[in-house]
Amino acid sequence: MGEYKRPTVSIVGAGNVGEHVANLIAIKELANIKLFDLPKKTEDKTFEVVKGKALDIKQMAAALGVDVDIKGYNVTPDGQGYEPMKDSDIVVITAGFPRRPGMSRDDLLTANVNIIRTVAERIALYAPNAVVIVVSNPVDVLTYTTLKITGFNKHRVLGMAGVLDTARFKTFISQELKVSVSNINCFVLGSHGDDMVPLISVSNVGGIPLKKLFTEEKLKELIDRTKYGGGEIVNLMGTSAYHAPGASVVEMVEAILKDKKEIMPCSIYLEGEDARFYEAYDICIGLPVKVGAHGWEEVLKVELSQEEKAMWESSVKSVKSGIERIKELKLI
Repeated sequence: MGEYKRPTVSIVGAGNVGEHVANLIAIKELANIKLFDLPKKTEDKTFEVVKGKALDIKQMAAALGVDVDIKGYNVTPDGQGYEPMKDSDIVVITAGFPRRPGMSRDDLLTANVNIIRTVAERIALYAPNAVVIVVSNPVDVLTYTTLKITGFNKHRVLGMAGVLDTARFKTFISQELKVSVSNINCFVLGSHGDDMVPLISVSNVGGIPLKKLFTEEKLKELIDRTKYGGGEIVNLMGTSAYHAPGASVVEMVEAILKDKKEIMPCSIYLEGEDARFYEAYDICIGLPVKVGAHGWEEVLKVELSQEEKAMWESSVKSVKSGIERIKELKLI
């Protein structure tokens, strides 16, 4: 009998989100984990934070009686140190810069596309059969960048945003109605941010449409809170969210590793019949897709209401402008 080979998930970026992805994968005993990040340097010491976090999570797993292997690896900005990524089943990219004072949007876009370029080239070299989940922002633009630089089949590159946005929408609906989130069926599509598209026309609670449960005013309030859900958390704690984003990534990881064929909103590349149906060409944007062992397998075609079409067109325009900008800047 052949030796069992546990799947391996590599996570590039061991900040708050990457660390929580690793933590949840370990707790759920889904896969072995490899964490990659830059060392932290001060004037008199270099801290190998990624190795420390890996060791800490490994010891947490032991305390919980969970058997997973987790290791941390130092990498350099120019892409050295990624060799241990070899043959990973899934690679999650959380690395990237937040916007800093004095930094223009073009500066931020350039910095993050350059990071993604380095990482994507290493993924193509060391893990050419992996499914890639992009978390770094702007997620739709960087998912597109990852796809183009790796040269992977479109089905193996997904962006995480819609799962998180949908979780936030469910949270606010659940709090308002005082019902279990398990009774709420909804999707949030489109770009990640102000132009996201909550699918009110097909969303329901226990089969009852949202429009029958909420006034238009209350529904708009819930939608707005979902759109600015990330900003609300930043204002409360001074940093961006990481528990919910981490859990959202792990939901995608689990669907892939277990070949669940789960329907979830992910940022994916549109072309052909799917692009014609949604009238969006040559972009990555959030849509409901079936997720299984080889990435996303099928786009669900949802008839949008007139109101949703208007929001969708705005969302497509927003993502398209970002993609056109990185092309103008000759970043891809």
